[in-house]
Amino acid sequence: MLPLRLHLPAHRGLRLLSLFTRFGSRQTVAFSVESKVRSVAMASYSTAAADASRRLLFRQLFEKESSTYTYLLADMGHPEKPAVLIDPVDKTVDRDLSLIRDLGVKLIYAMNTHVHADHVTGTGIIKVKVPGVQSVISKASNAKADHLIEQGDKINFGNLYLEVRATPGHTLGCVTYVTGDGLNQPNPRLAFTGDAVLIRGCGRTDFQGGSSRQLYQSVHSQIFTLPKETLIYPAHDYKGFTVSTVGEEMLYNPRLTKDEETFKSIMENLKLAYPKMIDVAVPANMACGLQDVAVKAEAASS
Repeated sequence: MLPLRLHLPAHRGLRLLSLFTRFGSRQTVAFSVESKVRSVAMASYSTAAADASRRLLFRQLFEKESSTYTYLLADMGHPEKPAVLIDPVDKTVDRDLSLIRDLGVKLIYAMNTHVHADHVTGTGIIKVKVPGVQSVISKASNAKADHLIEQGDKINFGNLYLEVRATPGHTLGCVTYVTGDGLNQPNPRLAFTGDAVLIRGCGRTDFQGGSSRQLYQSVHSQIFTLPKETLIYPAHDYKGFTVSTVGEEMLYNPRLTKDEETFKSIMENLKLAYPKMIDVAVPANMACGLQDVAVKAEAASS
């Protein structure tokens, strides 16, 4: 049997097609338009997030004697390429400043997550070597710095910023710096947790006003409430790890996954050795690491 063919004048065929488009497929056409608009919006969001992530220059640096991580961040999308350096160590200042020169960024802030007990901060030396750089530490630490920050403060570098979250417990003045939240900020976010959260661990709580109960509450209220994909970068690592996520630590951290009383018991029974650098590091770091900068400068010039 031959297929049935409908022969219509050209103008009638067009009219029928027009009616079908207007009535038979109205919902489909509307849905397609809506989907296209949504796709464009999602594409715009993805592009904005990608652009923000690309504009952030990020370097993780290591000091082997104290197993300390130093972090360099810069806004490469800004004409001046402003940068911040988190938890610098005195022994690696020259290395860090050489890298900063190579990358062509402008260091504006040298900042600490807390008053360290295992190394002397490089903040004071950096301020001497690079005039104009300003130091940052928490007000609760009672240490000296150009900027004393508190919970909720924002540290701007170019069009990017770090949010300050108070996370005491390892020391009274610990803070966590978290990259900004929004379309024009890096995604996923980055959290620089100092000693509050280490990879599969946490900082000790038996000196410098430490409190296991306070640390537990700080971590669960200020860090574990961040999106699970947030990247965690600690101040130290002793096992070769470089990065974790909030989601990972919520699942696998052998201390912080326990209930508060169990955590407290764990921390009270660690029996850790007294930090060998504490008697030198803490007084120096309370003074922004400046205790012997004048002596070093004099020796260098002689």
